[in-house]
Amino acid sequence: MKLYGLKACDTCRKALKKIKNNEMEVDFIDVRVDAVSEVTLARFLDTFGDKLINQRSTTWRGLTIEQRDSPPEELLALHPALMKRPVLDVDGVLYLGWTQDVQTQVLG
Repeated sequence: MKLYGLKACDTCRKALKKIKNNEMEVDFIDVRVDAVSEVTLARFLDTFGDKLINQRSTTWRGLTIEQRDSPPEELLALHPALMKRPVLDVDGVLYLGWTQDVQTQVLG
């Protein structure tokens, strides 16, 4: 399992803790530090579309109208913190966020 997120994100930390408490192996990828490959980002966008962009973030609010109109892959490449998180890759199946539904599917 891979968890893509930010070290400073409370939701990512909660997800990591709960996953580890369930004795599951997880690799944490900090999207700001480790970066996400173009192929992986394209896969995320194919799966989640515009939902991958966190339009409620402070990063989003700091963008100009012109910047917000940029293609999502450009926005996320320039501003990784715009990615809604966490994104979980569990045996090739992608999940977005840490809702109760995602927790049930990931943790069993």
